[in-house]
Amino acid sequence: MSDPIHHECGIAYIRLRKDPEYYYNKYGTALWGFNKLFLLLLKQRNRGQDGAGIGCCKLNVAHGKRFLFHDRAVKSDPVNRLFRRQQGELERLIASGLLDLKNPASVKENFEFGGENLVGHLRYSTSGGVTEAFCHPQVRESNWPTKSLMVLGNFNMTNVSELKKQMVARGQHPFHDTDTQVILEEIGFHLDEAHTDIYREERDRGTDGLAIPKVISNRFDIPKIIAESARTWDGGYTIVGLVGNGDGFVMRDPNGIRPCYYIEDDEVIAFASERTPLMTVFQREAQQIQELPPGHVASVRPSGEFAIKQFAEAKTRRSCAFERIYFSRGNDPDIYRERKQLGARLVPQVLDAIDRDLDKTVFSFIPNTAETGYHGLMDGLREWRRNRVREELRELTARGEQLPEEAFDRLIMSGWPRGEKVANKDEKFRTFISKEAGRNELVAFAYDITYGVIDGDNLVALDDSIVRGTTLRESILRILARTNPRQIIIASTAPQIRYPDCYGIDMSELGKFLAFQAAIGLLKKRGLEKTVKDVYDRCREELRKDPIDMENRVKAIYEPFSAEELSEEMAQLITPTDISWKGEVHLLFQTIENLHAALPDHRGDWYFTGNYPTPGGYAVVNQAFIDFCEGRDGRPYDGWL
Repeated sequence: MSDPIHHECGIAYIRLRKDPEYYYNKYGTALWGFNKLFLLLLKQRNRGQDGAGIGCCKLNVAHGKRFLFHDRAVKSDPVNRLFRRQQGELERLIASGLLDLKNPASVKENFEFGGENLVGHLRYSTSGGVTEAFCHPQVRESNWPTKSLMVLGNFNMTNVSELKKQMVARGQHPFHDTDTQVILEEIGFHLDEAHTDIYREERDRGTDGLAIPKVISNRFDIPKIIAESARTWDGGYTIVGLVGNGDGFVMRDPNGIRPCYYIEDDEVIAFASERTPLMTVFQREAQQIQELPPGHVASVRPSGEFAIKQFAEAKTRRSCAFERIYFSRGNDPDIYRERKQLGARLVPQVLDAIDRDLDKTVFSFIPNTAETGYHGLMDGLREWRRNRVREELRELTARGEQLPEEAFDRLIMSGWPRGEKVANKDEKFRTFISKEAGRNELVAFAYDITYGVIDGDNLVALDDSIVRGTTLRESILRILARTNPRQIIIASTAPQIRYPDCYGIDMSELGKFLAFQAAIGLLKKRGLEKTVKDVYDRCREELRKDPIDMENRVKAIYEPFSAEELSEEMAQLITPTDISWKGEVHLLFQTIENLHAALPDHRGDWYFTGNYPTPGGYAVVNQAFIDFCEGRDGRPYDGWL
């Protein structure tokens, strides 16, 4: 999207099911699992570049030896930074004689990430900071393996304040600021409870102390612990956890908001946030990759036993549509087809906007993530033109007319959609100017154009979504105007973004949305300012209710206007007024109906429709409007007691 909303987090989990010698003998390296973890993270780094982290839990570790390890990195290129650091550690261990790469047992014993349970995380900071302390995995350590816990995930909880109150009510003293720590402590509490109950039973039974840890480990019921922990959670999540005894788990929210895929065979179990990284890294076909069902937890016992069980009541599936529109890598075969469909379904609107004058129109796309949708648009336009030619030839044939060769050639060859690479983003372009005026001047040159391809033509540029419109106004439209088109039409494959997201995407401040700004502007122009005060009062009333009874009162802000009226106002808001070009800018948006037709299995559309999948979403949208009216910045789902 031209206005980046950044990516979601990405997860990776690898569980080796064979002894270290197996991988050395078959693949020539005792670091097979570690190498696969690195590749899984690299193939998902589109999902978050604020930071990265890795973790490991070793099985059957001797007393006195550590069993949980983790490392984290921020700054530029954190994945490669992490693995260069670990490569340096390997070289140090080899040089000191402590590690022999030809001895798998030596690798497991001496290299921190040479164990059987490996996890990785790519961070985009939807909450908390971007220091290493906020990166995943987060660890809760104990000298009891069955009370030690490592957690990472792609998630956001809408009810952190309520969860903290719940912890206080049971006597805990939470002091952390992130939902990650809340989740870590909540799972940890129930882990402790299960551990203590089993320990006391075995102690009272007279079980030998040295045998008790193994008994506890064998009796652990991870799905039950997860069900108890997640009972009051509200949000979208895929969460990975490792217990110090070797238990591993991956859980997914009951609405399937956040994605999760896996493979399983007798060598390895692996999970990731996207399907194609598993296909590429483990050389599997698409049909060999499974999807973790919503509301289920996959558990891997220390023995390697794998099971998937339901931990929460099934709810209406609302998988995030932005995964298909923008976040996930476009090389997934289904996502590629869906994005082309999104582009093709804009054809009727585009043709109306250019008055079907294909001879005087150039088609392009911005930014590169919109390229697949652009190909779908071009395919749809070509199909439309072929059908028109076919109809005209049939009419001529029916009338018994025969065109002169020149007219026949003109009919066949004219009016074909013309595509050009008009906008080019400088991928290495960075701005470090904090003052807004200076920054805007630099941002205007983040894109460049291909000169000489437009001569008074219409210019249609496909975008995958429009959130704030800032980059369009400050950069893209200014530079596209230099091509001197008749008009500029920005066509979005996504509908108008009207409402906050609170499930893992950083789109929560309502006042920054271009569609919302347009609606507020239209209310003022039409003398309907009282609507704002009425909605404010209703939002405050809603927040006094139990979240399960709340409604989205912000919908009333948009109700007086058609989608077309909002699009026209949005176009005016992003049109630069300080440039010499005097043409018109128009915005086109995907319809909700076409969105659902193109993405039939991903109907999570609350940022477009305001229909949230969980009660917490309604609390967030109402609070977001109150924050706007009171001039308060920040995420409406952050907060303390």
